[in-house]
Amino acid sequence: MGKKRIVVKIGSSSLTNDKGEVDQGKLAEHIQALAALRQANHEVILVSSGAVAAGFTGLGYSSRPVTIKGKQAAAAVGQGLLIQSYIEKLKAFNLISAQLLLTRNDFSNRERYRNAFSTITELLERGILPIINENDTVSIEELTFGDNDMLSALVSGFVHADQLIILTDINGLYDGNPRKDPLAEKIHFLENITDDMVNGTDDTGSKVGTGGMKSKLLAAKTAMTLGVPVFIGHGNGTTKLLDVLNGEGDGTYIANQFHAPVNTRKQWIALHSESAGEIYVDQGAEEAILYNGKSLLPAGVFNVKGTFHKGDVVNVYGTSGFLGKGEINCSSDELKKTVEKRDDVRGVGKSAEVIHRDGWVKMGSE
Repeated sequence: MGKKRIVVKIGSSSLTNDKGEVDQGKLAEHIQALAALRQANHEVILVSSGAVAAGFTGLGYSSRPVTIKGKQAAAAVGQGLLIQSYIEKLKAFNLISAQLLLTRNDFSNRERYRNAFSTITELLERGILPIINENDTVSIEELTFGDNDMLSALVSGFVHADQLIILTDINGLYDGNPRKDPLAEKIHFLENITDDMVNGTDDTGSKVGTGGMKSKLLAAKTAMTLGVPVFIGHGNGTTKLLDVLNGEGDGTYIANQFHAPVNTRKQWIALHSESAGEIYVDQGAEEAILYNGKSLLPAGVFNVKGTFHKGDVVNVYGTSGFLGKGEINCSSDELKKTVEKRDDVRGVGKSAEVIHRDGWVKMGSE
């Protein structure tokens, strides 16, 4: 097996005991499994929950707090305890770790997005094991990434991972709730995740975590659109992560060969950017950008809404509705002038690209 870049997500329920405290036995096994991946010459990025779960008992809570301030306080206590445990146990395998605490703003802000990518890339090149968690102590909305499931999906696409492994307390996906339905059958492999599957899934998490199977399906669907295959399940022993890579994991494999990797620039445009305006294109332009891999030219634009500047991201609409998002190469004023007077040689001109194909992401239904 060649060298691979692996993102491993470990949830709170896989890290803590029934009291909400970090289970040192579970943690030690996870560390050994991560070390086995590194010893097999794979690059590893860990997305770890558990800060809130590790910290709430120290605040005197009998169970996981439900208020935002309670979660943020518990995370402030627990994050240090959690990362300290990781650092100490990784040292036994001569592994150095680095902590990154991220929020949605770190993805939506283009400069922070690039900086995060550069930092993670540098750490991997230096042989460091990045440990990523949401910065719950300052998040405006509670656990905005869905208990780190979505965060792990975004990170896996972000770093162009070869595999996302989501460890949980259930051994994969079932066609029913295995905790309630004894006849529920396990799904060993999926090629697609439909909206009906997501909407029909119970998303009740454990008492020490918030992410249920619905959030994991949403995360897996996102990772797949970014060209990253996903495994959801659990395992035992120090080789459980290697078992997953070898196709022997105890869970569900989710992959589709038709989903190609998406470059980092297009990921930011599609998933994280805020649209500054809207442009509307005719049928010819729609076909050119949807099916023929062409850039959008001003001749195909017939309406402009909003105020935007060169380098902003805009939504693009056609005869079939929302088509996608793109990085605009001119201002709204320039484009409006061209639309109003198509023979005007000023402004963006007749042949200049309004949106280059390298800055365009198809997102609407065809």
